[in-house]
This record gives sequence, C-alpha cells and structure tokens, in this order.
Amino acid sequence: MTSSDPAARAAQVLSRPFSLGGLTVPNRIAMAPMTREFSPGGVPGADVAEYYARRAAGGVGLIITEGTYVDHPAAGTSGAVPRFHGEDALGGWQKVVEAVHAAGGTIMPQLWHVGMAREAGAPPFPDAPPSGPSGLGLDGTPSGHAMTQQDLDDVIAAFADAARAAERIGFDGIELHGAHGYLIDQFLWSGTNQRTDAYGGDPVARTRFAAEIAAACRAAVSPDFPILFRTSQWKMGNYEARLADTPEELDAIVAPLTAAGVSSFHCSTRRYWLPEFEDSDLNLAGWVKKLSGLPTVTVGSVGLDNEFIQAFQGKQAGVAGIDRLLDRMERDEFDLVAVGRALLGDPEWAAKIFEGRTDELVPFDASMLRTLS
Repeated sequence: MTSSDPAARAAQVLSRPFSLGGLTVPNRIAMAPMTREFSPGGVPGADVAEYYARRAAGGVGLIITEGTYVDHPAAGTSGAVPRFHGEDALGGWQKVVEAVHAAGGTIMPQLWHVGMAREAGAPPFPDAPPSGPSGLGLDGTPSGHAMTQQDLDDVIAAFADAARAAERIGFDGIELHGAHGYLIDQFLWSGTNQRTDAYGGDPVARTRFAAEIAAACRAAVSPDFPILFRTSQWKMGNYEARLADTPEELDAIVAPLTAAGVSSFHCSTRRYWLPEFEDSDLNLAGWVKKLSGLPTVTVGSVGLDNEFIQAFQGKQAGVAGIDRLLDRMERDEFDLVAVGRALLGDPEWAAKIFEGRTDELVPFDASMLRTLS
C-alpha cells in the first residue's frame, strides 16, 4: 500500500530501483536529454561534467545526455554540440561518466543524427549536404540529399561504433534518438520517407533503417548493455504529426525495434498526462509498454505548469504537482519518468521531491537556457 501522505507517497513511488538489462537504476527519475551547446569544438569539458554530476548528486537515478553527434559528416548542425567520436571528445565524455558515477548516478549518451534538420553550410562539416530518406524537409520541401545504400550503411556503422565506444569508456547504456523529426524519425514518418525501396512504404518497411541501427548497436555491445530508443509522434515545427493513428500502426513500428534488441523505449510527449488514442487513458509510454512488453520511460512537462514550447517564447514555468504522474506509475503504466526543464531550473529537484521539500523547488526560467549550471 502506498502512503496517503503526499511527500511519503512520492518518495515511495519514485525511489524504487529499476533494472534495465544488466543495469540497476537507483530510482525512477531520469534526466531528459536537452541540447545545451556548451561543448566548443564538440568536446565536453569540466563544466559539462559538473553540470551532469550536479543532477546525479541531486538524486537523479539515470542521466540521459544531450544529443551527441555520431561520426558522419551530415550528422550535426552546430560546432558547440558535443560529438561522440574522436579521442578528444570521447576523453571528455569519459570524465563526465566518472563524475556522474562518483555522484551516485548512472548515465547514457543519446546518439544523434539530425538528418534533414541540418542547415546547409553549418558546422561542423560545412560541405556536407542535409541528408535524409528522400531529401525532403519536415515541411515536404526538397532541400537535401536522398540517401543511397552506401549512405545508410555508413550511418548504421557510425551508430554501432558510437555504441561500442560508449561501453568501452564506461557508460551504462545508450539511447538512440529516433524522435522529433531527426534522421531516424524521418525514416519512420511517411511525411519525409517517400522511398520506393526496402526502406520505404508501409510502417514496417519505414522502420527497417531504425531496426538495422538498433541491431548493429546490439551486436556491438554486451548482451545486457541497455539500448534505449527515443520515439515521438510530434516533430519539431509539426506538433500535430503522427507516426501511428491506431495501436495497430504503433505496434508495426515497435515490434521490429523490439526484435532488433532495443531494451526500453523513451516515449516523448509534450504533456505526459494526455491519452494517445481514443477509448484508453494510456499515454504513449503506456501503449508502447503494453504492445512491446518492454520497460518504458515517459516525459513531457513533468513538474511544470506549461510545456517546453512556451519556454522558447520566454515564458517562465511555474512549479506543478506530480499527483497524476504518481497515479500512473502506481498502475505500472510506465517504469521511469524523464524530467527536463524542471531539472534545469533546480538540480536538486529529485532530492526535494523525495524529501518532501516541494516548497523549496525553484521554478524554471527561460534565461536558464543561456547558462550551464
């Protein structure tokens, strides 16, 4: 039985350890990946290590890093986003891992290729054209390079190399960024994938590229090394987009990824409490768990009274309760919860929730995006 006292209930529900493959996460709170652009030349420094370690020391069980570029010329679109290749960058990440582990947390890098979201001429490789399944931007405009089979093979190998490096330097798992309209998601979504080969067509075919990446990563690491897959319906700039309009369509995407060796799905929504389909209260993470049988992570405006879009409009977010979150976790709708902006605003958010110090929570302000603290 859970406690009737709100603070004790939150501690009881969220402080339980959880197993992901061979990893034991000390509690149910994860830090959501958030791009920060504080890694000059793509190399994370001591300030990045301190930033993540501070959240681990503040009670976060699992850190999922900001997106990190895999080793492909078209993977990125900023010279200040960290990369996950090259000994200088990997050396910086090893220090991040050591700092987080010393603070009592676990950590996974999010591996990322932006695909057609890349701006032509942008660093770190200005000559690399934006690349995607059909050369189409999220608005449907032809604006880049339609990937060849060699391109696909090179990107799959880059993800596998990054996964191998992550295990080698001490990370506790990896997350594949398959959400928000970036490269892997561009293959999953019919709006950007107009291919007529084996990588285009119905949802199963559109999932082939993602499944091949997952399988290559699984082959590159130990059998019990966790592989998370982040997915979403919405895309940056297209918040009404959907990969699946029914549970059956969602299952067609989830099943091949499960078979390929994914350990868990991180299901990105803008508001975690909204149902994904009609005639059910389950959110996206709830549905994916039901369909796949795998653990899931939910995310979306946890602990705040507005969603992230408003943060970029300069609107401050107030502190919000998490009773609805606890209700769903008590029903085992999902297994972990990823917290984003609330952890930028307050590195000790988790500890304050566990200890009932909610009156001390620091609200998130958009100005916090300009510093690494």
